Amino acid sequence: MAQHNAFYAQSGGVTAVINASACGVIETCRRHSDKIGKVYAGHNGIIGALTEDLIDVSQESDEAIAALRHTPGGAFGSCRYKLKDIETHRAQYERLIEVFKAHDIRYFFYNGGGDSADTCLKVSQLSEKMGYPLTAIHVPKTVDNDLPITDNSPGFGSVAKYIATSTREAALDIASMCATSTKVFVLEVMGRHAGWIAAAGALAGNGEGEPPHLVIFPELPFQRAQVMQRVDEAVKKYGYCVIVVSEGARYEDGTFLADAGNTDAFGHRQLGGVAPTLAGMIKQDLGYKYHWAVADYLQRAARHLASKTDVEQAYAVGQKAVELALEGKNAMMPTIKRVSETPYEWRIEAAPLAEVANKEKFMPREYIREDGFGITEAGRRYLSPLIQGEDFPPFENGLPKVAKLDKIKVARKLPTFEL
Repeated sequence: MAQHNAFYAQSGGVTAVINASACGVIETCRRHSDKIGKVYAGHNGIIGALTEDLIDVSQESDEAIAALRHTPGGAFGSCRYKLKDIETHRAQYERLIEVFKAHDIRYFFYNGGGDSADTCLKVSQLSEKMGYPLTAIHVPKTVDNDLPITDNSPGFGSVAKYIATSTREAALDIASMCATSTKVFVLEVMGRHAGWIAAAGALAGNGEGEPPHLVIFPELPFQRAQVMQRVDEAVKKYGYCVIVVSEGARYEDGTFLADAGNTDAFGHRQLGGVAPTLAGMIKQDLGYKYHWAVADYLQRAARHLASKTDVEQAYAVGQKAVELALEGKNAMMPTIKRVSETPYEWRIEAAPLAEVANKEKFMPREYIREDGFGITEAGRRYLSPLIQGEDFPPFENGLPKVAKLDKIKVARKLPTFEL
């Protein structure tokens, strides 16, 4: 088997463990140096491929690559850049193939969520039409946990652990002050359409009166009067109320509680802060003193509190991506299969990208309590294994150590391309 080069890129919002997947891809490529020559990374994701802005990962030390496993963020730069429709913007896809051809890249590993799965599939299809032998494998990641087929998505378990922990810790703060001060605490978490992260907040408690007292999911319509009644009941019964709310909470007509009125690069509505919106309603309707917080980037960057399960799965899908490519599989995505619940066991399988691209997985109704404000035992059984175990990064001078990459650029061979 002749030796050819590989290309790896990160896409969309990063996670605490996306670099663990990068580590899995790169280390596995290095173990197969008889088939895979150099590994190039796209600087700032797919934009790096389009502009021929490539990083020569082959020049990074083994120690630096190993350190990716415990480094949050996107080590090579990510981007929110969705390739347009292949029929009307064919030039973009052809440019990718030209860059791959110029640098003898035959393996394409794209690490991202649903939109990047779609891009990976389109690149695979076009390379086939153009007669260029490219093996395209999608490496799953998304904190939203909304990729289909796979039991869960790498990146989610660590966010879930962070949110459940933060909910428990903040609840103790509120409980200690509620007699004379704050009565309500609202924590806003990510999750535009799927309430998986909000559901994870419910892991913080599991008994009568244990916070959070309300979880608000995007899958169910927000009913102000009903929510206010539950908040009031919790304060009167327990002295305080803790709420975990998804950023995608919406009314019956589909309008987001916190619609900021514009869209992002993918055409998704920009959301402007559901926590202060909800807190304002509580002040207006009930008069309670409140505090609110938005977990925002903290939840997806918290590698110091990553789930060991998540780190291991993130590395494993990166490793499996390379193995699938070397087996000649194309337009596939490694998936996580839950083999056993007790004890929790999993293995890595694979699914065709055509069954993954542009499909979202929402919280099943059987995971949401009948009253709509918490999770069922089935939901708890699903979520709980994903936050298990600790995988602390090494610390130095009291702070976590992170990978230091040289990021040596590859000499360009093609004319400049305008995005």
